[in-house]
Amino acid sequence: MTAENWDWAVSDGSLPASVDLRTDIPHPARMYDYYLGGKDNFPADRAAAAQVVQLLPSAPAGSRANRRFLGRAVRYAAELGIRQFLDIGTGIPASNNTHEVAQAASPDARVVYVDNDPIVLTHARALLRGTAEGRTAYIDADFRDPDSILQAAQTKELLDFTQPVALLVVALLHFFSDTDNPQALLARYVEALPPGSLLILTHGTGELMDPEIAARIEDTYTKSGLNIRSRTHVQVLEFFKGLELVEPGLVPVHEWRPDPDNEDDRLMTREEVAGYGGVALKRG
Repeated sequence: MTAENWDWAVSDGSLPASVDLRTDIPHPARMYDYYLGGKDNFPADRAAAAQVVQLLPSAPAGSRANRRFLGRAVRYAAELGIRQFLDIGTGIPASNNTHEVAQAASPDARVVYVDNDPIVLTHARALLRGTAEGRTAYIDADFRDPDSILQAAQTKELLDFTQPVALLVVALLHFFSDTDNPQALLARYVEALPPGSLLILTHGTGELMDPEIAARIEDTYTKSGLNIRSRTHVQVLEFFKGLELVEPGLVPVHEWRPDPDNEDDRLMTREEVAGYGGVALKRG
């Protein structure tokens, strides 16, 4: 592996001096790592995640289903000939990362990862390495600042916005309240995409489960100092405004073009998954 196919937001490998690494409070990326069976989390993350699992025992399985959706959607993008991926809200690296799936299909695929958690940054540097033909970069930035992501040197160097790009916002937008106006923020990114690009999106929902359980899960996150916003099918559809959803549309993540050989997806219920996923095409 050479330095030419990996680009760092901080070139010396250290964390930025301004980063305040808080391990005493839960973080969504580290809780998600816990659900996936990872080890890159802290007692505060595990305690908060364990409370969610107590309310929704299928939370780990639902997280794995969300991860499988990501793999299927990236493969679909590759089948369309897309070779460029912008993955915002990357999370701590796990199996079948975006670049692994994309570059398995096309070794020259280029992936720009974006997250703003210092632990994610550290692990991304160590693990998210691309093929010799392709390139992979990481940007330490916040979804709320589209200009810093779209105008970043790594983005401009790796992604050609005259050619189709797959934009991934997987398990991200439910951490933004309505006052953050995530729909308007997402529209800024979609506006920058050329025709033929894809939006790949998943979003958590309490709509598919007992309302009381859904409310208690949301309250658990709130009491842990984390914002989470469950949205209905109609509300999640709004994120795809102006785009053309590909079949089967916006559905629970395990129902989006499932692998017929995957028993886990086949046996899961909608309540257990508790999340919608969809892929949409930008026509013009």
